Amino acid sequence: MNLILEFFLVFILAVVVWMLWPLVIGAGWIPAPKKVVRKMLQLASVGADDTLFELGSGDGRIIFMAAKEFGAKAVGIEADPVRVLWTLIWIRLKGLKDQVSVLWGNFFKKNLSAASVVTIYQSTNINNRLKDKLMRELKPGTRVVSYSFTFDSWEPIKVDEESKVYLYKL
Repeated sequence: MNLILEFFLVFILAVVVWMLWPLVIGAGWIPAPKKVVRKMLQLASVGADDTLFELGSGDGRIIFMAAKEFGAKAVGIEADPVRVLWTLIWIRLKGLKDQVSVLWGNFFKKNLSAASVVTIYQSTNINNRLKDKLMRELKPGTRVVSYSFTFDSWEPIKVDEESKVYLYKL
């Protein structure tokens, strides 16, 4: 078989595995639009004194914007090893290694206690499963910002209806 054809087939297989991996581990990925990311960070009044944790950080767009535009320290937690590697490469390329980090793993199993802001773009079901963990690990006053999905029985303190961004404060 032609070497170029072999390379192409391996490349296609790698892309298909990369795209399906999140479904296998139950962590689908749909990136939030950058204007929504900015709205999330603005609504939470993220600043240089904050440590932001993004649960399911995907390509890192929230942690990068939080660091570059808002001056926060930012930590992403991502289950997909390919997206973690992608984010690690971009952390180096953007010169943000002192301000941004990414952890590989399940955010249900990571300690979130250092966060002053938590950003989430997950389903209402996952948000509700997270409630006890957030209440147990986060300090009073920690802001939780969710895009598109809410927490049952929690009342947001601010809502941007147009962007579907919900801000909660513990």
